[in-house]
Amino acid sequence: MKKYFFTLVLLWTTLSAVAQIENPVHWRFSFEKINVHQGCIVLHASIDPKWHVYGQHIGKDGPIPTTFKFDPSPDYRLIGKVTETPKPVSGFDQNFDMEISWHEKQVVFRQLIEYKGTAQVSGTIEYMACNDHKCLPPAEEKFQIQAIANTIVASDPISAGNNKGSDKKAQPTEVIVQSSLPQTTSSSYAGIFLAGFLGGLAAFFMPCIYPMIPLTISFFTKQEGTRRKGIRSALLYGLFIIGIYVGLGLSITFIFGSAALNEAASSAAFNLIFFAVLIIFALSFLGAFEITLPSGLVNKMDDRSNKSGLTGLFFMALTLALVSFSCTGPIIGTLLVDAVSKGTYYGPAMGMLGFSSALAIPFTLFAVFPSWLKELPRSGGWLNTVKVSLGFLEFALAFKYLSNVDLAYHWNLLDRQAFLIIWIIVFAFLGFYLAGKIRLSHDTETRTLTLPRLFISMVVFGFTLYMIPGAFGAPLEAISGWLPPPTAQRSDLVSATDNGDRQTSGKKYASLFHAPHGLDAFYDYEQALDESKKLNKPVLLDFTGWSCTNCRKMEASVWSDQAVLERLKKDYVLVSLYVDDKTELAASEQYVSSFSGKKIKTVGQKWSDLQAARFSTNSQPYYVIVNGSGKKLTMPQAFDLNISNYVAFLEKGKIAYEHL
Repeated sequence: MKKYFFTLVLLWTTLSAVAQIENPVHWRFSFEKINVHQGCIVLHASIDPKWHVYGQHIGKDGPIPTTFKFDPSPDYRLIGKVTETPKPVSGFDQNFDMEISWHEKQVVFRQLIEYKGTAQVSGTIEYMACNDHKCLPPAEEKFQIQAIANTIVASDPISAGNNKGSDKKAQPTEVIVQSSLPQTTSSSYAGIFLAGFLGGLAAFFMPCIYPMIPLTISFFTKQEGTRRKGIRSALLYGLFIIGIYVGLGLSITFIFGSAALNEAASSAAFNLIFFAVLIIFALSFLGAFEITLPSGLVNKMDDRSNKSGLTGLFFMALTLALVSFSCTGPIIGTLLVDAVSKGTYYGPAMGMLGFSSALAIPFTLFAVFPSWLKELPRSGGWLNTVKVSLGFLEFALAFKYLSNVDLAYHWNLLDRQAFLIIWIIVFAFLGFYLAGKIRLSHDTETRTLTLPRLFISMVVFGFTLYMIPGAFGAPLEAISGWLPPPTAQRSDLVSATDNGDRQTSGKKYASLFHAPHGLDAFYDYEQALDESKKLNKPVLLDFTGWSCTNCRKMEASVWSDQAVLERLKKDYVLVSLYVDDKTELAASEQYVSSFSGKKIKTVGQKWSDLQAARFSTNSQPYYVIVNGSGKKLTMPQAFDLNISNYVAFLEKGKIAYEHL
């Protein structure tokens, strides 16, 4: 008994660890070309707040220094030693009770190499991350970067395509990373895992799964002969459930590829298709019809589940997945859509890991402790209430995808006000449904209102009331990431124009984009650089997107702060570059990227190409401070809701510009 209990604990710990591994150091790799046969391998570490990594030169009895091992190759040779920028800071380290030097926030390591033709430079970084209270075990990070001798060293792709004959000094083009690991933060995967887990819990309480629990547990505890065999079979059954759903997630990635997943987020076809799919799922949950798989397929899998051994257990798990599809299909579809829209390579698999874990763990636990079944609520009409409630939520979520494509293509069908009115109506109906004032065809009559339904209906009504002021211009910071930006609200646009806060005369693309909080922003890279030279101010590049949830959160929660807003208005030339905008460039402005080799046809492609070529990343939001020549002045900043960090970032950029 103890053996299986600890096995179960180990299984849960392993699954949870995927989303909870502490990883405060995030690496990014690139190549900087110097001349025909020389270049720099750039190893860039972003360090979470309150953490630090140590420099290369640490005394004896101290922590593990940051070291670099380059794999030997006849294609290149190292020149000199690895340099680090900025210099490490020194201080007293409580963990080692000694004076040590370390790096905080950002550090860039560079190794000069000499090469011929094309060289694959690979190796391993060993480092240790600590904070004021603890140190993590020494970690290793593998890297692989391609150095190409005939890489074109030219100005950024925007200038190369549009400013022929310009006398501006060329900026080196950075080559995108070829890392051994996906360039996705652990927090992104943790969020996808958590969403999947919550979706799995919701599916567990659906009418197609919940009533099956006693029957399934009875099979393991009685028909397997001994209790020990029953528990073993239950554990394997749970693992097969996880394997089936994770396999589904992996197949999404392998079939479509990571590039397609990244492009899908801003694709009109993707967003419109899944808007329609989610509406269909919502109608299914609301009782309009049932989505089922062919009965012949289900019966065939059920017959195979009667076999003994591992084969029978596998097909039992597969049968559960097929039989419950009418309930779980819409949830799975929604989770996969959300994971794909984030563009993460293993996102679909991570979402399915969370979903299947939430399904498998209860079945396994009840098989190990069958007496717990007595504590479960009986099946009844409340299961359909769960299903219908999810239908309302799916209906509301569908309009997020319609909003994405509406903003990117400037159709102006669904502005912020219209979006909020739809959500207010949907959640108001959900509140009335939970309060028992609305009954659908599949519902059983409820004479009394249970406390859980009363409490949840109160929360839903509270959320509905919270949204109402937003329809009249209130910021609604709590859900700002899900809504169209305030500048997409007509009443807000009129107010901003009347106040004279936004100057649009002569600004390229000013009719398409509008900065929040009355900021006087540019929307063209070259114009912003020219303005920087006129005003003698640094430029803040804001790589953003219409479908970028975190961009809206930054604008609502960080840019709205008085300390940040004041610096953006007085100290910087702000340029917002929308990487997913679908406005077609004039024929004379279209060009073939010297970085990717692709034809650049739209405004969004233009700025996405600039970001990838110059800064080796394609994630948003991404903030870079440059001077009037496009030279990077400080380490860029990504999504971070810590206002003091953003103020420090702006201050550092201003100081760097003043000391040029």
